[in-house]
Amino acid sequence: MNEELAKKRFMILNLVRFSALAFIFAGAANIGGKLLPELMPTLGYVLLVIGAVDFFLAPVLLKRLWRTPE
Repeated sequence: MNEELAKKRFMILNLVRFSALAFIFAGAANIGGKLLPELMPTLGYVLLVIGAVDFFLAPVLLKRLWRTPE
């Protein structure tokens, strides 16, 4: 694998993880009543679950996708 492709994949993995953390923090803020309080706590729990699943599952799926031969 060339170095350019490895750097690109590394950046994608980090962006996926940071976006998942953003979902988790947004969900926690909603549950606490700080973000869109009119939709709390339902939206908060949804965002929290989506963020947690994204944080743990998306990097594994990306790694599996990148491992398959082209």
